[in-house]
Amino acid sequence: MITTIAFYLFATLTIAPALLVIFARNPVHSVLWLILAFFNAAGLMLILGAEFIAMLLVIVYVGAVAVLFLFVVMMLDIDFAALRSGFTKNMPFGLLIALVLLAEIVIATGVRSAGPNAGLVPHAVAATGPVQPNIVGIGTMLYSRFLYPFEIAGLILLVAMIGAIVLTHRSRSDTRGQNIARQIARVPSEATRNTQPTVGEGVVL
Repeated sequence: MITTIAFYLFATLTIAPALLVIFARNPVHSVLWLILAFFNAAGLMLILGAEFIAMLLVIVYVGAVAVLFLFVVMMLDIDFAALRSGFTKNMPFGLLIALVLLAEIVIATGVRSAGPNAGLVPHAVAATGPVQPNIVGIGTMLYSRFLYPFEIAGLILLVAMIGAIVLTHRSRSDTRGQNIARQIARVPSEATRNTQPTVGEGVVL
Protein backbone atom coordinates (compact mmCIF):
# COMPACT_ATOMS: atom_id res chain seq x y z
CA MET A 1 0.00 0.00 0.00
CA ILE A 2 2.72 2.45 0.95
CA THR A 3 4.59 1.56 -2.26
CA THR A 4 1.59 2.49 -4.38
CA ILE A 5 1.08 5.78 -2.54
CA ALA A 6 4.77 6.66 -2.85
CA PHE A 7 4.76 5.80 -6.57
CA TYR A 8 1.78 8.02 -7.35
CA LEU A 9 3.25 10.79 -5.19
CA PHE A 10 6.59 10.79 -6.99
CA ALA A 11 4.98 10.31 -10.41
CA THR A 12 2.64 13.26 -9.90
CA LEU A 13 5.44 15.47 -8.58
CA THR A 14 7.57 14.51 -11.58
CA ILE A 15 5.00 15.24 -14.29
CA ALA A 16 3.74 18.51 -12.78
CA PRO A 17 7.18 20.23 -12.58
CA ALA A 18 7.99 18.91 -16.06
CA LEU A 19 4.94 20.75 -17.41
CA LEU A 20 5.87 23.85 -15.44
CA VAL A 21 9.34 23.76 -17.02
CA ILE A 22 7.66 24.20 -20.42
CA PHE A 23 5.07 26.79 -19.47
CA ALA A 24 7.14 28.93 -17.07
CA ARG A 25 8.01 32.29 -18.63
CA ASN A 26 10.99 32.98 -16.42
CA PRO A 27 13.98 30.77 -17.43
CA VAL A 28 15.26 30.75 -13.86
CA HIS A 29 11.93 29.34 -12.67
CA SER A 30 12.11 26.70 -15.41
CA VAL A 31 15.50 25.58 -14.13
CA LEU A 32 14.20 25.33 -10.56
CA TRP A 33 11.18 23.29 -11.67
CA LEU A 34 13.54 21.02 -13.63
CA ILE A 35 15.60 20.39 -10.49
CA LEU A 36 12.40 19.43 -8.65
CA ALA A 37 11.46 17.03 -11.46
CA PHE A 38 14.89 15.37 -11.26
CA PHE A 39 14.57 14.89 -7.51
CA ASN A 40 11.21 13.17 -7.89
CA ALA A 41 12.49 11.01 -10.74
CA ALA A 42 15.32 9.94 -8.43
CA GLY A 43 12.67 8.97 -5.87
CA LEU A 44 10.97 6.77 -8.45
CA MET A 45 14.26 5.06 -9.27
CA LEU A 46 14.90 4.50 -5.57
CA ILE A 47 11.51 2.81 -5.18
CA LEU A 48 12.33 0.50 -8.09
CA GLY A 49 15.60 -0.52 -6.44
CA ALA A 50 17.84 1.31 -8.93
CA GLU A 51 19.76 3.34 -6.38
CA PHE A 52 22.63 3.90 -8.80
CA ILE A 53 20.38 5.69 -11.29
CA ALA A 54 18.83 7.69 -8.46
CA MET A 55 22.29 8.79 -7.37
CA LEU A 56 23.16 9.77 -10.95
CA LEU A 57 20.00 11.85 -11.24
CA VAL A 58 20.78 13.78 -8.06
CA ILE A 59 24.54 14.21 -8.45
CA VAL A 60 25.01 14.49 -12.21
CA TYR A 61 21.79 15.96 -13.52
CA VAL A 62 21.02 18.30 -10.63
CA GLY A 63 24.66 19.38 -10.64
CA ALA A 64 24.51 20.02 -14.39
CA VAL A 65 21.29 21.99 -13.96
CA ALA A 66 23.01 24.08 -11.28
CA VAL A 67 25.74 24.91 -13.81
CA LEU A 68 23.04 25.68 -16.37
CA PHE A 69 21.47 28.02 -13.83
CA LEU A 70 24.77 29.87 -13.50
CA PHE A 71 25.06 30.23 -17.27
CA VAL A 72 21.49 31.54 -17.49
CA VAL A 73 22.19 34.11 -14.79
CA MET A 74 25.42 35.20 -16.48
CA MET A 75 24.17 35.31 -20.07
CA LEU A 76 20.66 36.73 -19.71
CA ASP A 77 19.80 40.29 -18.77
CA ILE A 78 18.17 39.52 -15.44
CA ASP A 79 17.14 42.27 -13.08
CA PHE A 80 18.81 41.20 -9.83
CA ALA A 81 17.03 43.92 -7.88
CA ALA A 82 13.68 42.38 -8.87
CA LEU A 83 14.93 38.93 -7.87
CA ARG A 84 16.03 40.17 -4.46
CA SER A 85 12.77 42.00 -3.93
CA GLY A 86 10.79 38.82 -4.55
CA PHE A 87 12.99 36.68 -2.29
CA THR A 88 11.13 37.54 0.91
CA LYS A 89 7.77 37.17 -0.78
CA ASN A 90 8.59 33.70 -2.12
CA MET A 91 10.33 32.49 1.05
CA PRO A 92 7.27 30.53 2.42
CA PHE A 93 6.81 28.78 -0.93
CA GLY A 94 10.50 27.87 -1.05
CA LEU A 95 10.39 26.46 2.47
CA LEU A 96 7.30 24.45 1.52
CA ILE A 97 9.12 22.95 -1.48
CA ALA A 98 12.12 22.12 0.73
CA LEU A 99 9.87 20.36 3.26
CA VAL A 100 8.17 18.41 0.46
CA LEU A 101 11.55 17.26 -0.85
CA LEU A 102 12.63 16.23 2.65
CA ALA A 103 9.40 14.27 3.15
CA GLU A 104 9.88 12.56 -0.21
CA ILE A 105 13.40 11.50 0.70
CA VAL A 106 12.15 10.03 3.98
CA ILE A 107 9.28 8.22 2.22
CA ALA A 108 11.54 6.82 -0.51
CA THR A 109 14.07 5.59 2.03
CA GLY A 110 11.33 3.95 4.09
CA VAL A 111 9.76 2.27 1.07
CA ARG A 112 13.14 1.09 -0.15
CA SER A 113 13.93 -0.57 3.18
CA ALA A 114 10.43 -1.99 3.71
CA GLY A 115 11.32 -5.33 2.13
CA PRO A 116 11.83 -7.18 -1.15
CA ASN A 117 8.28 -6.43 -2.29
CA ALA A 118 8.81 -2.69 -2.13
CA GLY A 119 11.03 -2.52 -5.20
CA LEU A 120 10.74 -4.14 -8.60
CA VAL A 121 14.36 -5.28 -8.72
CA PRO A 122 15.88 -4.73 -5.26
CA HIS A 123 19.23 -6.35 -6.02
CA ALA A 124 21.20 -7.53 -9.03
CA VAL A 125 21.92 -11.27 -8.91
CA ALA A 126 25.15 -12.39 -10.49
CA ALA A 127 25.13 -15.29 -12.92
CA THR A 128 27.39 -17.45 -10.74
CA GLY A 129 27.62 -15.84 -7.34
CA PRO A 130 25.77 -14.48 -4.33
CA VAL A 131 23.34 -11.60 -4.33
CA GLN A 132 25.10 -8.24 -4.59
CA PRO A 133 23.90 -4.62 -4.63
CA ASN A 134 23.09 -2.92 -7.90
CA ILE A 135 26.00 -0.49 -7.66
CA VAL A 136 28.50 -3.34 -7.22
CA GLY A 137 27.00 -5.25 -10.17
CA ILE A 138 26.98 -2.20 -12.44
CA GLY A 139 30.57 -1.31 -11.48
CA THR A 140 31.76 -4.86 -12.13
CA MET A 141 30.12 -5.00 -15.56
CA LEU A 142 31.15 -1.46 -16.48
CA TYR A 143 34.85 -1.92 -15.75
CA SER A 144 35.14 -5.47 -17.10
CA ARG A 145 32.82 -6.33 -19.98
CA PHE A 146 32.04 -2.77 -21.09
CA LEU A 147 35.43 -1.21 -20.33
CA TYR A 148 36.23 -0.18 -23.93
CA PRO A 149 32.81 1.44 -24.64
CA PHE A 150 33.14 3.26 -21.33
CA GLU A 151 36.59 4.58 -22.26
CA ILE A 152 35.35 5.59 -25.73
CA ALA A 153 32.45 7.51 -24.19
CA GLY A 154 34.89 9.33 -21.90
CA LEU A 155 37.08 10.18 -24.91
CA ILE A 156 34.09 11.57 -26.80
CA LEU A 157 33.17 13.74 -23.83
CA LEU A 158 36.77 14.95 -23.61
CA VAL A 159 36.75 15.95 -27.28
CA ALA A 160 33.45 17.78 -26.78
CA MET A 161 34.88 19.63 -23.78
CA ILE A 162 37.99 20.67 -25.75
CA GLY A 163 35.77 21.83 -28.63
CA ALA A 164 33.66 23.95 -26.27
CA ILE A 165 36.81 25.54 -24.82
CA VAL A 166 38.19 26.27 -28.30
CA LEU A 167 34.91 27.86 -29.42
CA THR A 168 34.72 29.94 -26.25
CA HIS A 169 38.28 31.23 -26.50
CA ARG A 170 38.21 32.08 -30.18
CA SER A 171 39.87 35.30 -31.34
CA ARG A 172 37.55 38.29 -31.25
CA SER A 173 38.15 41.75 -32.64
CA ASP A 174 35.92 43.59 -30.17
CA THR A 175 37.91 42.57 -27.08
CA ARG A 176 41.50 43.10 -25.97
CA GLY A 177 43.28 39.89 -25.17
CA GLN A 178 46.28 39.36 -22.93
CA ASN A 179 49.70 39.36 -24.63
CA ILE A 180 51.93 37.55 -22.14
CA ALA A 181 55.12 37.86 -24.24
CA ARG A 182 54.69 41.63 -24.49
CA GLN A 183 54.14 41.91 -20.76
CA ILE A 184 57.27 39.92 -19.97
CA ALA A 185 59.37 41.94 -22.43
CA ARG A 186 58.46 45.27 -20.83
CA VAL A 187 61.23 47.19 -19.08
CA PRO A 188 60.40 48.71 -15.66
CA SER A 189 61.69 52.08 -16.79
CA GLU A 190 59.18 52.09 -19.66
CA ALA A 191 56.28 50.88 -17.54
CA THR A 192 56.22 53.85 -15.16
CA ARG A 193 56.87 57.57 -15.56
CA ASN A 194 57.30 60.15 -12.83
CA THR A 195 55.68 63.51 -13.51
CA GLN A 196 55.26 66.65 -11.42
CA PRO A 197 52.29 68.54 -12.87
CA THR A 198 51.41 71.95 -11.59
CA VAL A 199 48.16 72.66 -9.79
CA GLY A 200 45.25 72.55 -12.22
CA GLU A 201 47.30 71.24 -15.13
CA GLY A 202 46.65 67.53 -14.83
CA VAL A 203 48.62 64.65 -16.32
CA VAL A 204 49.21 64.29 -20.08
CA LEU A 205 48.66 60.70 -21.14
